[in-house]
Amino acid sequence: MTKSELITVVMERSPGLTKTQTEFVIEAFFRCIMDALDSGDKVEIRGFGNFRLKDRAPRKARNPKTGEIVEVPAKKVLHFKMGKELRELINA
Repeated sequence: MTKSELITVVMERSPGLTKTQTEFVIEAFFRCIMDALDSGDKVEIRGFGNFRLKDRAPRKARNPKTGEIVEVPAKKVLHFKMGKELRELINA
């Protein structure tokens, strides 16, 4: 599902909202999640799941084409853990 498809589905399920209003709400929702993660907070949406950042240590990797060893720097990666309701829905 793309963002535009999400906006359309939310608009259809919320009869009082226009497409512009729905788009603003979706954008604000995503911006809140990104801002929270950027500041180092964990985002928990009950029934859906948790988003948090994990630190990935620096490591050495190999370029498969040339065989050359390259240094991969440390970085933060997004980790998502499914909530119980979502897990049960998917596994039903």
